[in-house]
Parts: sequence; C-alpha cells; structure tokens
Amino acid sequence: MITVEKTAELVKKFGGSEKNTGSTEVQVAILTERITNLSGHLAGNKKDHSSMRGLMKLIGQRRSLLKYLNAKDNARYAKLIAELGLRK
Repeated sequence: MITVEKTAELVKKFGGSEKNTGSTEVQVAILTERITNLSGHLAGNKKDHSSMRGLMKLIGQRRSLLKYLNAKDNARYAKLIAELGLRK
C-alpha cells in the first residue's frame, strides 16, 4: 500500500505544490509507486490472479497517461520517464 506521506511526497516532487494532484506527472508517479508495490507482492504470491488483474489495469492506465503526455508535450514526457526510470 502507498501511504499518505508517500503520496504527499510524490505530489510535491512531481506536481510542484501540495495541491497539484491532478497533473499527469503526479498521476504517473503515483501509479508507478503502486505498480512497484504490487509487483513485489506478486513476486511472493504467484497465484494471486485478482491482484495480477489489478496490476495489468494499473499498467494500462499508466501507459495511457504516458501516451497522452508524449503527444501533448514530449519534453515533459522525456523528463518524467528519466526521473522515474521507466525506460532504458
């Protein structure tokens, strides 16, 4: 689970202020944190198919947001994936 403190930290880092929770960068950062936590859970619980489905939904949602950001502003997209370490 992602804690309130971790969420607030991500919002401040990627949104610029505490109130900018809806920006694409913040949403992608929060989804990335949730995906990381869920991946760790699934490493030990391989037969948890409902959590696997949830993970796939989160990955699809993040992919859609990244696709939107890439189309809207390629510089912000490149900066975000570099900061989150999503692609090599």
